[in-house]
Amino acid sequence: MTSKTPLELRKLYLGGAKRIVIKVGSSLLAASPAERPAAIANELNALGDRKIEAVIVSSGAIALGFGVLGLAKRPTDLPSLQAAAAIGQSRLIQHWERAFGAHGKHIAQILLTHDDLSSRSRFLNARHALRALLDAGVHPVINENDTVAVDEIKYGDNDQLAAMICNLVSADAMIIYTDVDGLHDADPAKGGVRIPLVTDVEAQARPVAVASSASGVGSGGMASKVMAAKNAARFGIPTLVVAGARPGILGKALSGEDVGTLFVPDGQSIGSRKHWLAYGAKAAGELHVDDGAYLAVTSKGRSLLPAGLVRVQGEFGVGALVSLVHPEKGVFARGLAGYSSEELGKICGCRSSDIEALLGYKYLDEVVHRDDLVLL
Repeated sequence: MTSKTPLELRKLYLGGAKRIVIKVGSSLLAASPAERPAAIANELNALGDRKIEAVIVSSGAIALGFGVLGLAKRPTDLPSLQAAAAIGQSRLIQHWERAFGAHGKHIAQILLTHDDLSSRSRFLNARHALRALLDAGVHPVINENDTVAVDEIKYGDNDQLAAMICNLVSADAMIIYTDVDGLHDADPAKGGVRIPLVTDVEAQARPVAVASSASGVGSGGMASKVMAAKNAARFGIPTLVVAGARPGILGKALSGEDVGTLFVPDGQSIGSRKHWLAYGAKAAGELHVDDGAYLAVTSKGRSLLPAGLVRVQGEFGVGALVSLVHPEKGVFARGLAGYSSEELGKICGCRSSDIEALLGYKYLDEVVHRDDLVLL
């Protein structure tokens, strides 16, 4: 990777991105609560031939709500913050709905807290719901659930939430819209120069990151964005921090132009999630498959469906790490089970369309989704 130029790295990480997480900061939305969502919707619509799946993590609820409470600036006490969020959230989502509705597209509002994604079962429920929305061509708009969250279950700002969403949806890249054009080596107001590429967060980024928001509107700052980029890199996901108000910025970013600051994961991070799936823990059980399933998974890049499942070995719950086994090839893949061993025993060999009839409900069509699977 180190032999590639910065522009080559941009092409590598962003040029082929199909599923992205866009995080929009409070200051941008407070300044242009209708125009900013409209600009993003317009740009995504213009990229229609690339079939980009976009998940939007949108700040701005508190910024749009505290004025209604008669406050001149963002409150600091938790009850007032929660009240402002409750007022502003409906206004915020209406702006996003109108923006995408102008192009005949739908959005879905999702409110999350740290508690929601720290629970394995709730994490998987959220993942399945988001996949269903993306498969249906719907753009999820996610915000922290500030109205009910307390300090113990808050992310603190949406930069960190966006990094977790990247893992949740198996994103190809995260793009953070902010009010400056990336990370600078000093205060940009005092002549600081933009840093186009960061390959080592600790050495290059943290020493120069601005620790607090200059706008007084949001809770984050450049330091928060740097930490979000570091967290996304742990999942092998690059992050681009850009000036969100710049016209055409999304198209420029995804075409690999030299805009903003690109944070790239190191070689170890790129494979960290797949390495964990392959070697990081002991498998809780085995899924024995037939020839058709083996070929579909290994040669065609498909998920494992119940029709190809021959036998289930072991006892495990939803989301457990399991090995995929072929009678002649042995263990050839590992992944996360979409159903428990008991449920899989009931749907073994059936068509996906029959799952609901056999179980009385259906989580998803796949036994192991391709996003949660690694070949050995």
